[in-house]
Amino acid sequence: MTIGIGGSTWDRELGALQPLPGRPAPIAPTEFDARMEKARALMREAGMQALLVGAGASLRYFTGVGWGATERLVAVILPVEGEPVMICPAFEFGSLQAGLKITAEIRLWQEDESPAALVAWGLRERNVSTLGFDPALPFLAFDRIRAAAPEIAIRDASAIIDGCRSIKSAAELALLQYAKSSTLEVQRRAARILRTGITTVEVRSFIDAAHRKCGADNGSYFCTVQFGTASAYPHGIPGEQSLAQDELVLIDTGCQMAGYHSDVTRTYVFGEPRDEHRRIWAIEHEAQAAAFAAVRPGVACGHIDQVARDVLERHGLGPDYDLPGLPHRTGHGIGLSIHEAPYLVRGDNTPLAPGMCFSNEPMIVIPDQFGVRLEDHFYVTEEGAAWFTEPSPSIERPFA
Repeated sequence: MTIGIGGSTWDRELGALQPLPGRPAPIAPTEFDARMEKARALMREAGMQALLVGAGASLRYFTGVGWGATERLVAVILPVEGEPVMICPAFEFGSLQAGLKITAEIRLWQEDESPAALVAWGLRERNVSTLGFDPALPFLAFDRIRAAAPEIAIRDASAIIDGCRSIKSAAELALLQYAKSSTLEVQRRAARILRTGITTVEVRSFIDAAHRKCGADNGSYFCTVQFGTASAYPHGIPGEQSLAQDELVLIDTGCQMAGYHSDVTRTYVFGEPRDEHRRIWAIEHEAQAAAFAAVRPGVACGHIDQVARDVLERHGLGPDYDLPGLPHRTGHGIGLSIHEAPYLVRGDNTPLAPGMCFSNEPMIVIPDQFGVRLEDHFYVTEEGAAWFTEPSPSIERPFA
């Protein structure tokens, strides 16, 4: 019988939840300055005179402005020399000022004006001949800026942006730790409210409310609840499910704290695990542990993926992406984006470096039966790796 699953109520568990103590401070202004200086150093190495970053996680990283991308261009021009320039719709000026964490010149455009022309003007003023372009910006923005400034060479700035964002500072690690610890506590309490007949909708609603109670930015950033056969689909299937006795449960959820993400998955059984549940869960646990143990600075990201697959293949699963086995990569980077570079996947030869953060989730899928995913996150240290959240000890005791 699985320990810590069921036996409580929504009201009891939600009522007992509080924000964890010691919430970290937000990112300091000096850190934003350091981020821009690092980007400038990387631009110089790459022969770029400026970097253009659009609304989204990277704009938040460099400026503190936490806006999502829309059809209206909001961006920052970060030159190698001189003050950054914010490009923004005029009617958003007040909101921009409230969120901006850096000193920058602000240039505004009206609804009937071309923001691309404004960008081109700013680049020409700074004698930019080669521009690093944020790969997350839409093609339409690229096309219009290219037309407005045909003399400027536009290059992919992935190496600049990822080179900055992939290495987390102590302040970022603290925010990530707080978010992940909060989600693990939410997972633990969600397991306690399970009962025969509870629906996936009810569990998701509880998890969202619990994340809000913990102080998350906007409740759950995402939440997947899968019972029984639905767990054989890595991201679930449409429709509401009801929980039956002795059925496998897979819950994958996360939140944001000051923009930094958590993403924790637990798989266990509501009742008594079958022998096949135990066997596959144990292999998953072994693969996750092997991937963690293989982490060292300088090791290629893709090697960690292969280590996990080697465990599965020794147990007769796979090979490669064949099922039964592991249908996706072993892990992804995480920070201000829930999935960000680099990735623990074959072909990603990025060397691991201290400060990089990853999920570790070598899921095993048994088609048409069930799936087991244990997802915890780690950060790379000088010696190897350190967990943000400790993995589940066993299928009978999924929460330590």
